[in-house]
Amino acid sequence: MHGVVIATEWLTPSLVRLILSGGDLDGFAMPEHTDAYVNVALPPPDAPYGEVFDPAGVKGDLPRELWPRRRRYTVRRWDPVHQLLTLDFVVHGPAGAAGPWAAAARPGSVLVFEGPGSGYRPDPTADWHLLVGDESALPAIASSVEALPVDALAVVRLLCDGPEHEIPLSSAGELDVLWSHRTGDVRDVSLLSDAVRAFPFPRGRVHAFVHGEAEEVREIRRHLLGERGLTRQDMSCSPYWRRTMTDEAWREVKRDFVTAMEADVA
Repeated sequence: MHGVVIATEWLTPSLVRLILSGGDLDGFAMPEHTDAYVNVALPPPDAPYGEVFDPAGVKGDLPRELWPRRRRYTVRRWDPVHQLLTLDFVVHGPAGAAGPWAAAARPGSVLVFEGPGSGYRPDPTADWHLLVGDESALPAIASSVEALPVDALAVVRLLCDGPEHEIPLSSAGELDVLWSHRTGDVRDVSLLSDAVRAFPFPRGRVHAFVHGEAEEVREIRRHLLGERGLTRQDMSCSPYWRRTMTDEAWREVKRDFVTAMEADVA
């Protein structure tokens, strides 16, 4: 599947929004989950195939160095009437594959992807919701709180590089939002977990969404399961990236990391 960029917008200094149309988006089927994602396929420079291609075919026919690089991105919004797909990309300078591509994208740029996949939606039977993450989790968190009903409570704890990297969140429900800002030193790894530890939990059953940097997610998971008494069934928890690792290096070790993380607290 593919779409064509028709508009770009920088939401913050490190977050760019792309709106796609055309291509074969008439076949796009959005699930009910609020963390729906597409698996984008980004060709290497001077790839010997066109801008519209079959990722599986390329993988089967060409050597590894010519395969597209794969990344997952949350669907920020899908307009089924006008068939417009909105994706938000985190950009940290020239590092990585998807960020530089998104930063350079212009109307007419083509994005090939597969999906969508999904797995989380705020549980309507929960008494309240906890959503925790950094910029990489922000599109899913924003989509999730927008889906909450008027009588819902969501406690949101977010991490970014500074006030200029914050974006407003909207919801029909009640939002308790706190942003923490990185300082560039070793204490950054504990900012999110400290923010979660610092507030008294409301009464009742919580449904949690904790996604972002691997070590931060792991520590928050330990706290929620081991100290706050959450069950695994009441939590969506996933490490999207890992500090000090490139995307490709992280993909090589992610499975083992998740296995070790899940063994921390069964």
